[in-house]
Amino acid sequence: MQNLKSASLILLACLCFPTLAWAAGAGTVTHLGGVLFATRADGTKKLLSVKSEIQVGDTLKTEANTFARIKFTDGSEVVLRPETVFQVNAYSYNSGEKQSDSFLVSLLKGGMRSVTGMLGKRSPEQFKLTTSAATIGIRGTHFGALLCNNDCANVPTVAGQAPANGLHTDTAQGATVVTNAAGTIEVPAGSFSYTPSQAAPPKVVPPAQGIQVTMPPAISSNKASGSGLGSSDSNTCTVK
Repeated sequence: MQNLKSASLILLACLCFPTLAWAAGAGTVTHLGGVLFATRADGTKKLLSVKSEIQVGDTLKTEANTFARIKFTDGSEVVLRPETVFQVNAYSYNSGEKQSDSFLVSLLKGGMRSVTGMLGKRSPEQFKLTTSAATIGIRGTHFGALLCNNDCANVPTVAGQAPANGLHTDTAQGATVVTNAAGTIEVPAGSFSYTPSQAAPPKVVPPAQGIQVTMPPAISSNKASGSGLGSSDSNTCTVK
């Protein structure tokens, strides 16, 4: 009986191990001004603060007037604009095992900026940002992305008009590659792109027509200065 009980415990541990490994932390919230929610892969909804862990499978949502900065374990960073929905589909990084590199995320709504970390520098082909209009790949870069669907009226533009619906990108360093079913383009540093939908090819646009995703200095700089939830000592709070 004792042997049977021990065997059962070992089997249970083996079954649980993959789940624990899969749910391992991908990064942390380093800056936050406002309200940030995470919906875990199991459906649990949590209210996050500075130092909260980000897990693979998380869908992050920033509320109105909220900016959040996420730092992944490889040193890469993502900053989310207000009313943005961002999902961490797959992430794997081990400093000694390049073959395990994986960085697949989705921008479902809103806008973000991304700065490449070690994973993107050594395995750029493993980084993918998917959206409803196109997929963005990188070549060691710093870029911004904005996905509009009749919800970008408050985004500033050179022309003073609301950005058109679709995916807008700006590349600050390196290069991005924007791809969908209709075509592929490379967007070098200092350039902008626009993709109306999956059915229309992405195109490089002149600076006068480009949309640059901007962030407040308190979020975009390296000085942590969170306020409200951002200064909380509590890392997460489960929402019932």
